[in-house]
Amino acid sequence: MGSSKEEITVAERNPNQEVEAAREAFEREFERFARFTGSGVDISLNDANTEQRALAELRTKHLGKKSAIAGAKKLIGKVAPEERASFGQLVQQTEGSIAQRIDEAEQSLKSLIEAARIERERIDVTIPGRRPRPGHLHPITLMRQRIEDIFVSLGYAVEDDREIETDFYNFDALNIPEGHPARDPQDTFYTTEGFALRSQTSTVQIHAMQRRGAPVRMIAPGRVFRRDTPDPTHNPMFFQVEGLCVDRGITMAHLKGTLAEFVHRLFGPDTKTRFRPSYFPFTEPSAEVDYSCFNCGGPGCRICKWSGWIELGGSGMVHPNVLRAANVDPGEFTGFAFGLGIDRTCARIYQLDDIRLLFENDVRFLEQFR
Repeated sequence: MGSSKEEITVAERNPNQEVEAAREAFEREFERFARFTGSGVDISLNDANTEQRALAELRTKHLGKKSAIAGAKKLIGKVAPEERASFGQLVQQTEGSIAQRIDEAEQSLKSLIEAARIERERIDVTIPGRRPRPGHLHPITLMRQRIEDIFVSLGYAVEDDREIETDFYNFDALNIPEGHPARDPQDTFYTTEGFALRSQTSTVQIHAMQRRGAPVRMIAPGRVFRRDTPDPTHNPMFFQVEGLCVDRGITMAHLKGTLAEFVHRLFGPDTKTRFRPSYFPFTEPSAEVDYSCFNCGGPGCRICKWSGWIELGGSGMVHPNVLRAANVDPGEFTGFAFGLGIDRTCARIYQLDDIRLLFENDVRFLEQFR
């Protein structure tokens, strides 16, 4: 009796209609993929990949373990014996038709994806290549190299060192003790550990003399930091080069001759120099150095502010206290030192009215200095 009731239940469900409903549901959802079974399909690689994933989901939905076709297979053994063979064939034919149509669309999509990938990665070797845009050195770097070349030809070594210094090297060793008024204009950026960003490259000179002793001839180009308010002639970070010559019998005449030769090679043989008395804690005597304007030669112009002279930087004979701090005997050795701003010199040569242009990284500006 139990088998008879089960057969009546299956009959009431009408298995043939369930299979037909499954087929119709597949047909409705497969319409979006039917176009791939033909030819001349135009589709992008991204869209083809998306459709391929959707087709895989459609296969799982209509042919998977939880699909309507899978449910119909379970009914084959429950229908009446005389109908079992024909119903089984109907289920198999429907399943095979669905699988075949999905396979055809899937194969077509794979071909489209492969063709799209080949097209994307295709290289036409007959097309002329694109020339890379070569870079070039920054104007400050160009100026630094010119200055280094001049002093190396005069027998000077180029020294470089750390940008974070102790208070001793940044001030005390340069004869600027704590509380000295000269610290105010050279105030810099301090860390919590008692270190500071160097306010001048004179710190490199102390390291070099402690390491190499005397005699020594060197220049120290590099970046320095001060708490300056940015304006057309000031920046809290700028580039500087300082020179040092320590030996027996060095006098102010050697300093004047060295700087005169330097400006001759940088600006031309007719350039003149003049020295004005000044004060720096690390030199005694001290002097400001000017050179005749490379643009007008003396009568006055916009570059030299109508004075005929342009300030080069500070200079003087090395103070004995500085030599002692570097373990050099001031009774045996004397020396001179000088310093100048690389970016200011660069701005003057290229006739820039604002040194901040050199630090803004504007490609339109920098392309002029190839």
